[in-house]
Amino acid sequence: MSTTQRKRAVRKAPGERASEISEAARNIALEQGLGSITLRNVAARVGVASGLVAHYQPNVEELVASTFTGIVAAETAEVQAAVDRIPSAPGQLAYLLDTLLDGSRLDVTAIWVDAWTMGRRNEALAECVRDQMDAWQAMLQGVVEAGVAAHDFETSDAASVAWQILGMIDGLNAQALVRWDGVKERGVHIARAVEGMVGAARGSLQQQGSSPG
Repeated sequence: MSTTQRKRAVRKAPGERASEISEAARNIALEQGLGSITLRNVAARVGVASGLVAHYQPNVEELVASTFTGIVAAETAEVQAAVDRIPSAPGQLAYLLDTLLDGSRLDVTAIWVDAWTMGRRNEALAECVRDQMDAWQAMLQGVVEAGVAAHDFETSDAASVAWQILGMIDGLNAQALVRWDGVKERGVHIARAVEGMVGAARGSLQQQGSSPG
């Protein structure tokens, strides 16, 4: 008869255990995708029984949704802080185009693509996706409006322009996930397109894209 027994999990304070579970879900999402967040996978990552994870996170769909929000909102806050350090609207917009299209954020892009697909059947996730898309549009709209106020940009519908820019960025980054090379220098092409949309001087959004200090 086997004497092997399951190793008992170390008892931890509820807050510490909840944070540990959330961090495990985050790491699984970034490494394997949102669809890999299951009670079993999270439990294995933490080293506890699935029932313990279920005690803290009884609804896997909500765990997926909160994991998505945590990852995406952190990126949004990071980018917003960087944008706020740039003194001009053209510089801010150029920085946004550069940092979102330089390929360094494809891990988060993959989370977005997962969420758009899974959100069709997970309403909790879909609601979070809509909220985070609103946050990105608000950031872009604020930059465009600031440019209009400073007479650097010219448009009568900053909200629509922000929506269009966001859609182009999302589409190009989704294409980058499969390493499609159909369009070379996509950053240059989108900068030219956005210059026309906001009425900026030709080349201004390509020349301003230095990192914030």
